[in-house]
Amino acid sequence: QVQLVESGGGLVQAGGSLRLSCAASGRTFSFNAMGWFRQAPGKERTFVARITRGGSSLYRTDSEKGRFTISRDNAQNTVYLQMNSLKLEDTAVYYCAAARTTFPGGLDRDYDYWGQGTQVTVSS
Repeated sequence: QVQLVESGGGLVQAGGSLRLSCAASGRTFSFNAMGWFRQAPGKERTFVARITRGGSSLYRTDSEKGRFTISRDNAQNTVYLQMNSLKLEDTAVYYCAAARTTFPGGLDRDYDYWGQGTQVTVSS
């Protein structure tokens, strides 16, 4: 099995920055890409970004691509999400995910392992 543990969430003012981390343990050889999803209150979970072992990244929207940066440290089995210029609408629980496939898309079913989530709250 694979365990994913997120950290770095918290309360930040609009316009601020946060860096989320997700550390993987267990059978880390069994997955390739890692990604981030988020779930805002009362809404469905949505894709934010993913990155392959080779560093190929995919973002849900151009807006997030301009404000968020996904990266990973393969040696540490850790994926990061640097979030800048945060907006109120970025408030959500952020989930880390890992996929056995090399180039997963943005659907929940593309991913095989999930973390428990970390809360990000952006205040005005």
